[in-house]
Amino acid sequence: MKQLEKSIMGQAYVLACPDDSEAQMNEAVARVDAAMCRIRDAGKIRARERIAVLAALNLAFDMIQQEQQVQTQTLPLAVSGDGLPDEEQLQAQARLQALMARMDEALAEDGRLI
Repeated sequence: MKQLEKSIMGQAYVLACPDDSEAQMNEAVARVDAAMCRIRDAGKIRARERIAVLAALNLAFDMIQQEQQVQTQTLPLAVSGDGLPDEEQLQAQARLQALMARMDEALAEDGRLI
């Protein structure tokens, strides 16, 4: 395990990193730094802790969206006897898409949740 010194939003951190994962750690640091700087630069929130929480929520939300997109692309739809997708599954997918759209709208403005 190696230790890396990285800067996130202008503050230095010493991070433990598996020997073969430095590139992934650098990418993670870059994403977190960019997310936190975007929130800070929006000018609405100054507390580093709140900025970090919002950045974490935004990154986690993005990951969930990507996972759901992969699942909907790889999971076959249940089909009825006539070969059409199951109505209940179609309704559930429509509700999920509507919910994701509402979440996107709510999160569109940095800092809106806090």
